Amino acid sequence: MRKRPASEEEKILFRQTVEQAAPVIAARIRTKNPSANSGGGGLDGSMRKKLQQGGIRPAARLDLHGFTQETAHRALKTFFQQSHKSGVRLTLVITGKGGVLNQMVPRWLKQPGFAGLIAGIEPAHVRHGGAGALYVYLRK
Repeated sequence: MRKRPASEEEKILFRQTVEQAAPVIAARIRTKNPSANSGGGGLDGSMRKKLQQGGIRPAARLDLHGFTQETAHRALKTFFQQSHKSGVRLTLVITGKGGVLNQMVPRWLKQPGFAGLIAGIEPAHVRHGGAGALYVYLRK
């Protein structure tokens, strides 16, 4: 399968997004039990293991194949808001292997607009898309 070349409009939008992006400063969070790994505020060890083994089926899924960056960003925001309202906890976001969305979606999910809804992000198991997809675990 050949990759679709990016249009001039997409290239300009990408450059603007990169220029406007603020650097992310990592903060060290102290826990009562330093050996406990909560995995980013919502995924405990057993849940993470089940996801890595593909043992849990996502309740909702969004396929971003063919989306531009702008429409993908809007679709993600709407998808997560609706899923959260519906009480869905585990979602699957398919970005496709390689390409701009595979790089941009994880960045977007760490931005303040999404961070309030998201408890954790993990790469998807092969049966759910592997390197071309992400499990996104939503907050209660």
